[in-house]
Formats: sequence, C-alpha cells, structure tokens
Amino acid sequence: MESITSLLSIALGAVLVNNFILSQFLGICPFMGVSKKVETALGMGMAVIFVMGVASAVNWPINHFILERNGLGFMQTVTFILVIASLVQFVEMFLQKAMPSLYEALGVYLPLITTNCAVLGVTLQNAQKSYNFGESLTYGITGGIGFLIAIVLFASVRERMEFAKCPKSFEGFPIALVAASLIALAFMGFSGLKVW
Repeated sequence: MESITSLLSIALGAVLVNNFILSQFLGICPFMGVSKKVETALGMGMAVIFVMGVASAVNWPINHFILERNGLGFMQTVTFILVIASLVQFVEMFLQKAMPSLYEALGVYLPLITTNCAVLGVTLQNAQKSYNFGESLTYGITGGIGFLIAIVLFASVRERMEFAKCPKSFEGFPIALVAASLIALAFMGFSGLKVW
C-alpha cells in the first residue's frame, strides 16, 4: 500500500505540483514554439511522453547497474543525452513514415526534443532522487503527461487569443508570454497539494 501511495504522490507531483514547464520552467522552447495549434501541441506532447517514459526506463538500469557500480556517476549527463538522442531519432523516423503531416508540422522542434531540458531533467532527477525502477518510470511518464497538459492548455489559449483584441505592443509573442505566466500562476495553486 505504501508503494501505491508513493507512486501516486510522484505522479501528482510530476503532473500538477512540480510540472516541468509551469513550475520548473524546463522545456520552454517547444512549449513556446509548438503551441500555436492544439493538434501540433498534442503531437509534441505525445512524443515527449514517449521519450520521457522510455528514457526513464532505459537510463535507470544504465545508471544503476553500470555508472553507479563502476564509479562513473560523472558520466550521467553524457550517457543520458546519448540515450535520449537515440530515442528521438526513433520517434522522428516513426512520425516521418506514419504521420508525415504531423512530422512536417512539428518541424525543427521534433529534433529539439533531444536537447529538451525537461527530458534530460527527468532522467537526472530520477538519479538524484534515487528512485527505483517503478518510481523512475512513473516520474517519466507522468512528467510527460504534465508536459502534455501544459502545452495543450497553452495552445488552446493561444488559438483563442488570435481573435482577441489587445494593445499593439502586446500582439504576438508578448501576449503569449503573459498568457503562459498566468497559466503558471494558476498551477501554483497546486503547490500545497499532498497525498496521504
């Protein structure tokens, strides 16, 4: 029962309390770049969930059985980036063959998942917090779900803002930054959430 409670706590923390975009401010580049339409935001969010989940699952045994046991903890960042880059290449090839329209819509932001600090951040935080395999996998997948929720919410707001009147100096990117900050402020309301 304790393990279910701890997994639920990790999941709620990753999705709401410590959301990678809105609380930790990791992964802002694709958040701002791919959030003009809900469809592309949804595609990017799904790709990030997959990469975060698989990166957590693959990097945990590499870190636990190879790096830590051989005193190679200083190689974590390089190793994790190599694994993430390989996963992103797989996702990119899959989308290019299976969903060419989504592949074109994501454009340059798809390869940028490799350097997305949210994806690297989840694997590094798994190692830093000494999560076991189940906790790492839960944190990776739910961190990606939190990313998806944030980017889809923001994309839906940005779609509606195209039809709103605002001062000339706020048109375009400035009003998008204001909207992102208001969404982040709303997510701060979850900071007192606890799982018993």
